[in-house]
Amino acid sequence: MTIRPRRSVLYMPGSNARALEKAKTLPADGVILDLEDAVAPDAKSAARDQVVAAVKAGGFGAREVFIRINALDTPWSSDDLTAAAAAAPDAILVPKVSAPDQLALIGQRLFDLKTDPRVRIWAMIETPTAIFNVRQIAKAAGDSEARLGGFVLGLNDVAKETRARQVPGRTPMVPWITTCLLAAREYGIDILDGVYNDIGNAEGFKQECAQARDFGFDGKTLIHPNQIGPCNDAFSPAPDEVAQARKMIAAFDLPENKDKGVVQLDGRMVERMHAEMARRTVAIAEAIEARAN
Repeated sequence: MTIRPRRSVLYMPGSNARALEKAKTLPADGVILDLEDAVAPDAKSAARDQVVAAVKAGGFGAREVFIRINALDTPWSSDDLTAAAAAAPDAILVPKVSAPDQLALIGQRLFDLKTDPRVRIWAMIETPTAIFNVRQIAKAAGDSEARLGGFVLGLNDVAKETRARQVPGRTPMVPWITTCLLAAREYGIDILDGVYNDIGNAEGFKQECAQARDFGFDGKTLIHPNQIGPCNDAFSPAPDEVAQARKMIAAFDLPENKDKGVVQLDGRMVERMHAEMARRTVAIAEAIEARAN
């Protein structure tokens, strides 16, 4: 089982050369080099050139590198997509995806540009229309030409569009969040939680990371380097969790249990599906450990 940790994915403004260089040293699992919200209109072209140069130069190590282009209905998106395709990051993050045909068009454009087949497309889910269509959007993961690798929630935009209040615990948004999670899991793609805006509220951030982990997110998008450590902690399996997972796997791997669906372990009945969940826990822990070394 090959798993890539995506606990912490940090937005970095594409117009800031120092930030792009700093991104190569931070302990985030991934970085989003942003051409959209973080860049003023008159700086879009220069930021695009700067991001492409940074990605081509490399030096990001094991960090997953995303380029976030501008939304498809903006005057910058076409040039952004062409430039990002040439830079060949790990992924291109597309804002405000609302329907699967948008992914088909992007996939065709990348094919026409002879883009490296390893480049994936990640879709931002940040409108009511996107949430209504999220299963159909996720289904595009079954089409190799669409290149869909995952979802990123854009809950600030969802709040703007719906007028829902962003309160601790995110109660107004829970149904929308879980709908997106279910769609991602139905079609086997990863999904990252949206950003936490109050960078001065360390306890609130910690609580939201724990909530996102418990919901089942693979990680969280971030807006400040100070958020990386707590986020990594929240989404890393605890040592006792890993130890218990290894114990469960070992029990099912015993010759006498090879064909059993249920075994007894430490006085409780454990099903084979729990062992499969345990294998994923161990795989994540090993991938995180390998990254640290």
